[in-house]
Amino acid sequence: MYQRLTHQIVLSALESQAAVVLLGPRQVGKTTLALDIGEQRPSVYLDLEREGDRRILTEPDLYLDEQVGKLVILDEVQQMPDLFKSLRGQIDMRRRKGVRTGQFLLLGSASNVLLHQSAESLAGRVRYIEMPPLLLDEVGGDRLNELWLRGGFPESFQADSDQASMDWRRDFLRTYLERDIPALGPRIPATTLRRFWTMLAHAQGGLLNAAALAEGLGVSGQTIGRYLDLLVDLMLVRRLQPWHENVGKRLVKSPKVFVRDSGLVHALLGLESPESLLGHPVVGGSWEGFCIETLIAAAPAGTLPFFYRTAAGAELDLVLRLPGDEIWAIEIKRTTSPKVSRGFHLAVEDIKADTKILVYAGARDVPVGEGLRAMPLADAVAKLRAL
Repeated sequence: MYQRLTHQIVLSALESQAAVVLLGPRQVGKTTLALDIGEQRPSVYLDLEREGDRRILTEPDLYLDEQVGKLVILDEVQQMPDLFKSLRGQIDMRRRKGVRTGQFLLLGSASNVLLHQSAESLAGRVRYIEMPPLLLDEVGGDRLNELWLRGGFPESFQADSDQASMDWRRDFLRTYLERDIPALGPRIPATTLRRFWTMLAHAQGGLLNAAALAEGLGVSGQTIGRYLDLLVDLMLVRRLQPWHENVGKRLVKSPKVFVRDSGLVHALLGLESPESLLGHPVVGGSWEGFCIETLIAAAPAGTLPFFYRTAAGAELDLVLRLPGDEIWAIEIKRTTSPKVSRGFHLAVEDIKADTKILVYAGARDVPVGEGLRAMPLADAVAKLRAL
């Protein structure tokens, strides 16, 4: 089992907050991490997808009153939305008894659903943490290509073969489409949503063209927006917003859209091997999305990610506004040649970037000129982690 970087983040949050909400897609490792934390202290664990565990909380206060002094871990907490009001009362009652931190660890796989349910009732009492799939600095830089091909879901990455990994991802997609998404309420035909998801994979890293997607699926633009919102809320798709500050330029206003896990991109497109991936038109978009997810996950908490593009051709694949307003401009190229276009330099001037990085496929960190450094993805991750 890999040591997850989220582990220490959750431990630190439990030392300062009464409740921690750990968000992430299904099968990303939330339960394993929570149970590991629970083994280190007095704790109880309830899986709210199980009918028997939900019955335990039919009268939540009666049960939770007996658990004071223990870490209460509630898995798939979005299954019982009415529970949040009881949790607020429990936290306040325990504060009066001098128990202020480390009371509840709540796990959920539906981000905005959870946020809306808990934001008002647990305001000031909870910290939200998103758990990504396995990251490059968790598995080691020597397994970069394997991580890119298979994606970061632990069962997929650790499968015995590329074929076994692909089989797991296909089952994962089927389960989400046929069981998990309908359980959240939206009545969307599984075949329609799969086609939509596959269309996003084909256009990985492209600008959102809702009209083209709507025409391809035979639905309205508003329906496309609803489908996209759903996959974004489930933390399966990223809508990367354009840099929005007024720099006196005609800026592209549409967001870029990425399927967040590269392994799911490849499963949706049927790319089972390194050879099939490298020979497919999506290879550039897939690599860019993989790097962007890796870099965003490595950035300090509170970092805001964007891309930058003007009508005149100035472009940056990733702009990170760090806490304190330091701006990083990052270009991503799957090449061993550490060169950038004139559009990169124009964009850097437009946004007044403090740090300029080219993530490339070479093995060394080298200066390129004008303050720009070219480096492997692992080095860029280490540079962000060191902040």
